[in-house]
Amino acid sequence: MSELPALPITFRPGRTRAVLLTAGLAIFVVITTVAILLEQLSSGERLSFVFTGALLFGVLLLLARPKVVADESGVTVVNIASKRRLDWAEIIQVNLRPGDPWVFLNLSDGTSLPALGIQPGIAKQRAIADARTLRALAEARSAARPEEDQG
Repeated sequence: MSELPALPITFRPGRTRAVLLTAGLAIFVVITTVAILLEQLSSGERLSFVFTGALLFGVLLLLARPKVVADESGVTVVNIASKRRLDWAEIIQVNLRPGDPWVFLNLSDGTSLPALGIQPGIAKQRAIADARTLRALAEARSAARPEEDQG
């Protein structure tokens, strides 16, 4: 197996994030420009246009938020509206099966946590490589733990 990357490391759907942020900014600019150019609008109506553009940009910003951060002590999974910190020992398995929209982490409490920071949407090969790296890190960290506890 190849050498593990230095920690901390952050996994993000880079291309998806770039598309979402670019689209959000473009939508905001277009709606704001329309509000300015339409002379028959009152100032309240213009403000509502700008607010709507900002709201749409905010939604796309939330969709661009997901990431997975691995460090020495564990993993932080940031999804659209939630954030969860996991110790390495809590991660039993890292899964990205064909057709999965993102990585799923099988946890020691019997649950599964979606990790939207690694998703094969636009950059499938990148997501596969990231999932393999996270899996290797989880396996290496869980294998190292029992030795540390005994010594």
